Amino acid sequence: MKCISRIAVFAAVACAVACRQGWAQAPEFAVLDVEWENSVAYYDDVAETSRLVTSPGPAATTVRNFMQLVVIADIVSVNGKPARGSLVFATRLIQAVPNPSPGQAIADLGRFSIGDLHMEILQSDGVPVGSIMSSGFGGGPAPPGLPAGVSNFAVIGGSGAFLGVHGTLHYPPGTPANRNASMQEDPAMRRTHGGNRGHIIATLIPTFRPAIVSTASGPAVFHSDFSPVTSTRPARPGETLIVRANGLGPTRPGLPAGTPFPEDPLQEVNSPVEVKVSGNVAEVVNKIGWPGTTDTYRVDIRVPVGTAPGMATVQLTAAFIPGREVVLPVQ
Repeated sequence: MKCISRIAVFAAVACAVACRQGWAQAPEFAVLDVEWENSVAYYDDVAETSRLVTSPGPAATTVRNFMQLVVIADIVSVNGKPARGSLVFATRLIQAVPNPSPGQAIADLGRFSIGDLHMEILQSDGVPVGSIMSSGFGGGPAPPGLPAGVSNFAVIGGSGAFLGVHGTLHYPPGTPANRNASMQEDPAMRRTHGGNRGHIIATLIPTFRPAIVSTASGPAVFHSDFSPVTSTRPARPGETLIVRANGLGPTRPGLPAGTPFPEDPLQEVNSPVEVKVSGNVAEVVNKIGWPGTTDTYRVDIRVPVGTAPGMATVQLTAAFIPGREVVLPVQ
């Protein structure tokens, strides 16, 4: 619940800032709360390459300004959903502050480092979802328009389900520092020796996002005989429905870009897909590219037993990015 609350707050603030800035059309943000653990910062403190990664035990280091380092951490969840993957931050210290101590750099705004931070996200079973690439400053305040936090990274692109994404990354307040280590320490022992745990928040403007197709008569949701769900023939709790959707991203085994989905073999949506009916998670029975189309997908769902009669909300999420809610009649 804490994770969902944090996401809701960040999304609301991002929307409010966009509106306050008077943009002609405020971008639609998607917020990913990425949790990581075993975070270790390996400092480049070894002059002789023959000594690199030779120590099996923890190896401490002395941190000095302008050193280079690489942070490696394991991704363990996204928006509270189990996940896997890696967070890697290649950076150089700058320790820029308005009132520096000896050895620090004087500057107008405090920043600890500058570099590139990349995340490669996998499903919990190890299936790749996509990568998010960013560049910017570590430490210091979050950029204007975001809740309080530290760091200022601009998302400069992505791959897989995050192809072409833009936005920002920042660490929420209270994020622990990495465990510092010498580059003499063998990184194969990182999980054994351990590191710190925390979160990074990705506020994204996706190139595409999941959506249930709209038709003149309403959302493109059908009974098993392909007749549309309507007020005269509503959905039933426990029934399996067919949802026509867009924006679910890559499929596997995979196709060249722009190639229509074939009937054989059927192309399964690569990213995790979740559907909620009136806030309750529905069983996803099937998620495939609709044969003969290039960006239309078939998602079969089972309406949760106990769904109240009336107009139910339906929301589709793919690759942890939510789409807009639609409403369906349920008897």
